[in-house]
Amino acid sequence: MNERAALVAHARQSIARGSKSFAMASRLFDRETRERVWLLYAWCRACDDMADAQDMGGALGDQSRVADRVAAIRNLTAGALAGQTTGEPAFDALGMLAREAPITQAMADDVIAGFDLDAKGWQPHSSGDVLRYCYHVAGAVGVMMAAVMGVPEGDEDTLDRACDLGLAFQLANIARDVSEDAAAGRCYLPAEWLEEAGIAPDELTSPVNRAALVPLIARLCDMAEVYEASARIGAARLSFRQRWAVLSAAGIYGAIAREVRAAGVHSLDRRVHTSGLQKAGFVLRALAESAMSPRDVPRPALSRQELADLARSS
Repeated sequence: MNERAALVAHARQSIARGSKSFAMASRLFDRETRERVWLLYAWCRACDDMADAQDMGGALGDQSRVADRVAAIRNLTAGALAGQTTGEPAFDALGMLAREAPITQAMADDVIAGFDLDAKGWQPHSSGDVLRYCYHVAGAVGVMMAAVMGVPEGDEDTLDRACDLGLAFQLANIARDVSEDAAAGRCYLPAEWLEEAGIAPDELTSPVNRAALVPLIARLCDMAEVYEASARIGAARLSFRQRWAVLSAAGIYGAIAREVRAAGVHSLDRRVHTSGLQKAGFVLRALAESAMSPRDVPRPALSRQELADLARSS
């Protein structure tokens, strides 16, 4: 097996274990795009697991040396993008991908900056801060994904829409994982929101606060829906199979946000997910949507360029 085939095989295992939703959606791409998406996912998954000392997104591990782990991520990524063999398949996958698609150090740095925020114990003060975090850990990945799919660097609006889909995904994740994050000592709900609701951050999931949390979680889900709708406009500009895959992923993750909102207080008791049958349904729905024009919607208040500028000025 040659080097590329081995890295693709490793990346395929990574996405199969790490995200059933993305794994299903990725099968809809043409072979070249599919393999490149797997290579990118493998790097993202490895970075996330290294930063949080976890395995395939499982329980957080020991956080005492998180800054050292983020430094290692940065060094391995820089080496891979410089053409070095790192000996770490997920990072070598990124290096391989960068030889085939316009993936840059600046793109990778935007993603790694999100791990830096977690390493520093950062917590958001405003909704803009939440979106800034989402930009780093998911919106910037959406931009990399667009590059993999051949969206040219000068097509700013389509890149914005790709970022918007990442923002929608991460907002859904935050809404779904409030209890799980709190158990790990993390909170991604803005301090302003908590203050307005009369919730102390260190008592986030106390029984007395459960009802007050529901509208805050719903607010995240509403934000996710706005960014998802914006992203669908960009998806319409892709080739048919790319459009089908992206709309499938949008449907699956959009359903998570909608189910969290519908579950109300019960979303704090169980981790919402979509079943295999539901995923298949969204794939079929996306097939029909791929032949239709998306409804026009206003641009979200903050999108890629504003968030990138905010991140770099902080």
